[in-house]
Amino acid sequence: MSDIQNLFIRLRGYMFSILALFAIGWGVTPYKTIFLSLIMGAAFSFYMLWTMVRSQQKLAKALKEGKKLRSLGTFTRFAIALLAVIIALEYPELFDPIVVLLGLMTVYIVIVIDYLIQILRNK
Repeated sequence: MSDIQNLFIRLRGYMFSILALFAIGWGVTPYKTIFLSLIMGAAFSFYMLWTMVRSQQKLAKALKEGKKLRSLGTFTRFAIALLAVIIALEYPELFDPIVVLLGLMTVYIVIVIDYLIQILRNK
C-alpha cells in the first residue's frame, strides 16, 4: 500500500471521529446551528481530502506512464468550498457561514495534527 493511501486511511479515521463528535454536539447541546454548520463544513472538507488523494494517485500513475496530467483538481476543491458556503447562505436558519468555513478547514487541522503525531512516533 502506498504512503498516500496509508495517510488517507489515518486521516479518514480522524475525520470520522471528528464528525462523530460534531454529531454528538449537535444532538446534546443547544448549539444546533453551530454544530450542524461544523458537520457540513467538515463533510465537504472530507470530500475535498478524498478528491485531493484521488488526484495525487492520478498524478503518480501519469508520472509512471510518462504522461501529462491535465489538472490536480484545484478548481474542483474551490467549487466544493463555494458550494458549501452557498448552501450556508441559502439556509441561514440552519447554518452559520463563518462556522461552515471553519468546518471546511477541519481537514487541514487534522493533517497538521497527524504530522505532529508522526514526528513524535518516529523519535
